Amino acid sequence: MRRLSILLLMCLLPLAAAGQSVSSDSATAQYLLAQPPAKMTEVQPGVVVPLWRAPDGRFLALKADSSTGTNALRGNVPLSFHVVDATNVMTTGLQYGLTPNLQMNADVSQHSWVNNQMPPILDSEVGATYGTGRYSFGLSVGAVTTPDNNNALLPRVLPGATPGVDGLSSFDSSAQLNARGRLALGATSGIDLGASVGHIYLLPGNLLGVNTLDQKALSFGIDHGSLSGTLVGRTMEPDSSIPGGVIGPDKHWNSIDLGVTWRLPWRGSLSVGAQNLWSSGTPASTPAGPEPDQSRTPYVQYHQDL
Repeated sequence: MRRLSILLLMCLLPLAAAGQSVSSDSATAQYLLAQPPAKMTEVQPGVVVPLWRAPDGRFLALKADSSTGTNALRGNVPLSFHVVDATNVMTTGLQYGLTPNLQMNADVSQHSWVNNQMPPILDSEVGATYGTGRYSFGLSVGAVTTPDNNNALLPRVLPGATPGVDGLSSFDSSAQLNARGRLALGATSGIDLGASVGHIYLLPGNLLGVNTLDQKALSFGIDHGSLSGTLVGRTMEPDSSIPGGVIGPDKHWNSIDLGVTWRLPWRGSLSVGAQNLWSSGTPASTPAGPEPDQSRTPYVQYHQDL
């Protein structure tokens, strides 16, 4: 019986070692999850979960964020999603820290519509950000697509307005190069600058009679404590003219959006502003209305995190 007990103990030793290994891995995972994510990226309004961290400072993190249409106006410079239409933006992505100052990111965002009856718009972006204390600068390439739209018009809840993105009812997809910079003025204050250049691709047979539009955008943002404001300027023009098209190569359209957000103490936010606060150029007259639509759209939006 004693010999049998010794044999059983010897057989169980590998299992005990495996159990210690699993326990050690679990403890390591719990330790990583307990690390303050502020060392990697902003804690609010997103959520960051560290997946891996090396002793030399490298890390891999999974992040998720849910924002409103007004926050999308501040963060998504290339395209203009009307605040009254796109009410929710979900963003998920991976963040990889090469050095304490250099980070790479890959993100995918989904813009949902207020009526939930049209396919969402997907926004993907890959880029890198370099930061040194008060200063940070980032470059990225991005693409926006409308998967499985079947040439369906995008929704707009404003009465009598033509549905669309960036004032275009025939929007199909876009590709752009983005640059962003930030100057921190304090722990809770800073100035943001952004720029974007790219192409907008229209659905075949669109009312403008062109396939591609060139777009450029500039943004200026400032925040102090719970208050933040953003000013975004955009310009569009046809990339090439098609014989018989509605517009010529000399056409271009400019617009400016303005928004101010106040983050409330009870995890809510109040935003006021106007899209197409100022615009210039002459949109083409089409049976569905002027394209691109440059109608001024004031808004007041309240958002509550539950």
